[in-house]
Amino acid sequence: MSTALLIEDEFLIRELAEAYLSDAGFEVTTTRDGREALDVLDGGTQFDLLFTDIRMPGGIDGREVAEEAKKRIPGLRIVYATGYSDAADELSAREACIEKPYTMSTLRRVLGDLGFAEEASS
Repeated sequence: MSTALLIEDEFLIRELAEAYLSDAGFEVTTTRDGREALDVLDGGTQFDLLFTDIRMPGGIDGREVAEEAKKRIPGLRIVYATGYSDAADELSAREACIEKPYTMSTLRRVLGDLGFAEEASS
């Protein structure tokens, strides 16, 4: 089973995203903001996927967390979730952007594009 670190500051969206990722075959660790996510990463837990909101309160946004996470976890794949259409600029092959609001089928497609074919089709 693949693992995912989910960062989302809005409770209902976090609950929905956690359910979607679980349904797609991931063991999910959830956090409410960038600082909490960095604390989890500081603990040494390895993840296959970082699923993060881009704009969050607390002074650390999703892109900053992603940069730190990539340093700690080689090969980490990242999905940025945002309500802003310009967020998909300059993504690597291991990154994708999904616009809010998203559906389970959209998330499954994005996960498949990132190489999570088995999880995304289960």
